[in-house]
Amino acid sequence: MSNGITMKRFGDGYRAVVCGASGGIGAAFADLLSDDPACAACVRLSRAGTDGIAFDLEDEASIAAAAQSVGADGPVHLVIDATGMLHTETIQPEKSLSAVEPASIAAAFAVNATGPLLLLKHFTPLMPRDAASTFATLSARVSSISDNRLGGWYGYRAAKAALNMFVKTAAIEIARKSPEAVIMGLHPGTVRTDLSAPFAGKRELFEPRDAATRMLDVIDTTGPDQSGSLFAYDGEKVAF
Repeated sequence: MSNGITMKRFGDGYRAVVCGASGGIGAAFADLLSDDPACAACVRLSRAGTDGIAFDLEDEASIAAAAQSVGADGPVHLVIDATGMLHTETIQPEKSLSAVEPASIAAAFAVNATGPLLLLKHFTPLMPRDAASTFATLSARVSSISDNRLGGWYGYRAAKAALNMFVKTAAIEIARKSPEAVIMGLHPGTVRTDLSAPFAGKRELFEPRDAATRMLDVIDTTGPDQSGSLFAYDGEKVAF
């Protein structure tokens, strides 16, 4: 893999936003885009307020305020949602029905489904109607209902499956007024981050920069005819 990237889909002078830029994958996305000579600006958003703009996935007002702040400087051609929650100090992926807790399921949906939906709501209006644009959000292969052969992970699987539906539904709506827009989900693979590394097992682990480079290539080569889909880091389309 190259140490740098040059995005071609958006042309010279495009603006990008990375939501969740304090995480491993989000920081890698932001670093790569900031170094892209074609990128005029890459705004990093995080709960901590990187670049002076904070947002909370569970607080719509903060998302709206962040979008308003970003939009004040002009249109945004690429929005990447690199947020997500698989486990916390008190929440672990459920191995069986007996481990299901309503509060944990609600937390999984708040961060992995409803939060990204609110990002779609407030950030896609910043994308130009008459030029190439993309909103990409991190989903996961385990969100695929047709590919679920192992079971378990009830909350995470279901929330990411809901996110896939939000992506598909938003893509249909946005295509009516922005025919060059792409709304897509991305499966990053198993990445050496706090989110997924503890559950890697014997799977191949990608470094965050490697995973982000691969996914940016997928973003760059995905056109409007494939909007509303979920793609893996290698460009494979993942069935819902």
